[in-house]
Amino acid sequence: MSRIADTFEALKRQGRKALIPFITAGDPDPKLTVSLMRALAEGGADVIELGVPFSDPMADGPVIQRSSERALKHGVSLKDVLGFVREFRQQDAATPVVLMGYANPIEALGVERFADAAQAAGVDGVLVVDYPPEEARRLVELLDARQLDTIFLLSPTTADARLKEVAKLGRGYLYYVSLKGVTGAAHLDLAEVSARMAHLRKFTRLPVGVGFGIRDAASARAVAAVADAVVIGSALIQEIEKAPRDKAAAGLKAYLSGIRGAVDGSRQKAAI
Repeated sequence: MSRIADTFEALKRQGRKALIPFITAGDPDPKLTVSLMRALAEGGADVIELGVPFSDPMADGPVIQRSSERALKHGVSLKDVLGFVREFRQQDAATPVVLMGYANPIEALGVERFADAAQAAGVDGVLVVDYPPEEARRLVELLDARQLDTIFLLSPTTADARLKEVAKLGRGYLYYVSLKGVTGAAHLDLAEVSARMAHLRKFTRLPVGVGFGIRDAASARAVAAVADAVVIGSALIQEIEKAPRDKAAAGLKAYLSGIRGAVDGSRQKAAI
């Protein structure tokens, strides 16, 4: 069983929901990435999604686009991102790390070389935004052989035939994009998300995390009431943007701790 599956199993036994924060590797400075990852773990992250900076992040809104631009100005590459994970693992052997990004850097390195390097670095899962299931079979096979999880995105418009395919290929958890748009949008429709969760669970036993549109404690609490995991990214990037660099890690930890309390609060509310 993977570290991701172990984490979700432990949370299920506790009656809790997963909190999955996202940051972009190398933003705002490569020297801060590992300390920010540690701050997320200390702030209550169950899984960390670490973004691989890319020049054309088509699924991302302006906030995460800016974070990629800042990282790329520092020359941060996929190899650097793997180095950050390796360094993080020196002090944290428990928190799962998922690399989230686009196909181009993986193809440039070579899919098999990437799978080997990810395993060696201590990566637990990989989410490639622009690998549809029809094109991801080779990646899934390579990651499966190395006990790494392939995470897939689902959207409000994903057809049932595609749901069946993703349910077969997905590992660890599925990431449900809560809206028809890019990251950081604000029009979260909780009723639609709740209905969609019920439908998705007809096709898979994997945990389902919800992201895109979760901006604060209130939206995190609401999503945690209907999903297995809450994924939050743009709001964290904004916290990093506005903080002095020497206080970025502490500020990120404090902010995520508040989200953690809200996610756990959804459990308490449900129990009343």
